[in-house]
Amino acid sequence: MPIDYKSAGVDIEAGNEAVRRIRSHAASTHSPAVLTGLGSFGTLFSLKDALAQYRDPVMVQSTDGVGTKTLVSVMAGKFDDLGRDLVAAVAGDIAVMGARPLTFLDYVGVHHVDPAQIEQLVSGMADACREAGISLVGGETAEMPSVYAKGDLDVVGFVTGIVERDEVLTGESIVEGDVVYGVQSSGLHTNGWSLARKLLFDVAKHGIHDAPKELGGKTLAEVLLAPHANYVTPIRRALDARIPIKGMAHITGGGLVENTPRILPKGLGARIDVHAWEPQAIFAMMQKLGELDREEMHKVFNMGVGLAVIAPAGQLEALRDAFAPFHVWKIGKVEAGLEHTALVGEV
Repeated sequence: MPIDYKSAGVDIEAGNEAVRRIRSHAASTHSPAVLTGLGSFGTLFSLKDALAQYRDPVMVQSTDGVGTKTLVSVMAGKFDDLGRDLVAAVAGDIAVMGARPLTFLDYVGVHHVDPAQIEQLVSGMADACREAGISLVGGETAEMPSVYAKGDLDVVGFVTGIVERDEVLTGESIVEGDVVYGVQSSGLHTNGWSLARKLLFDVAKHGIHDAPKELGGKTLAEVLLAPHANYVTPIRRALDARIPIKGMAHITGGGLVENTPRILPKGLGARIDVHAWEPQAIFAMMQKLGELDREEMHKVFNMGVGLAVIAPAGQLEALRDAFAPFHVWKIGKVEAGLEHTALVGEV
């Protein structure tokens, strides 16, 4: 009996069908600077067009994934929001440096290519890219049944952006007395999922479609799969409005405790008032299930704050206007003598 590629576990036609399905989604995000369509060996992007407005442009790049949130998406059979997660997580990392994201590429690794699943993923990426003015210029879908178990998938994103050299947000101008403003997250975003899954599904024995009373009538699928807040556009609004932002921290793995110090000059720390905002109910639910202390919760999860913005006092209303519909709170202040460590406690 002949042995072909399909019998070895790779379905070329399913891959071709996936490409056919996603072509229009990607094309809908393209700016005039994109010179090639999906299917070329590489993407051609006009630097002359993209950089025409810049005096001294610096390229900014980043890559990341969404962690084991993929497993929760598989449990729920819903993947479009996972695509939105990927763009928001990766593009947010360069937006906080003052960069304008220009292009996005993705890698999707699967046990078996399901064209409908791939289309969901890419349609979510395309939606998030259009919202943020990013061109989804290509990607790779790898069907590897020997690497990924049945039902498994992994997604990774790659973003490239541009910022004027003298407008890079490094945090170096931050001084004692500056204020830490917190921007609302949409939930867990893309960090802490190994602990979240253990608490909710192993300890509490919940199913993905359960509606625990703590969540006010919402199911775990609704709460957990809420896509990562896409901060790219509101960050651009804030910067274009010339709000005197000195630094921003994307609150990812490590939470406020470990991410805020990444933008603080040596000798400065941030004292955070954990009573300045109300985290979403899912966080209190998990804390109770795991009997976790406050510091552990703030190191693992974003606890309802997805972005920390450091600026002088008196900028709260301007930031609220720029970041609407996300809530913004004054959550702390910059102090000397904290050994560059963000403290979680009352201001």
